[in-house]
Amino acid sequence: MTDSEKAQKLADAAKRALAEAEARKSKAAKSELPTELGGRDGPEPTRFGDWEKKGITSDF
Repeated sequence: MTDSEKAQKLADAAKRALAEAEARKSKAAKSELPTELGGRDGPEPTRFGDWEKKGITSDF
C-alpha cells in the first residue's frame, strides 16, 4: 500500500468519524439549565471542578 493510498484511507475514516460524531451530537438531548439569578458568567463552573471569583480559585 502506497503512502497516498494510506492517506486516502485515513481521510475516508476521518470523514466517517466526523459524520458519526455529528449524528450523535444531533441526537443528544440538549439540557436546558434554568437561569441562575446572580450567577456567574461563562461556562458552568461545576463542570471544571472549581470556582473562581475575583482571581481566587476554590475547589469543591
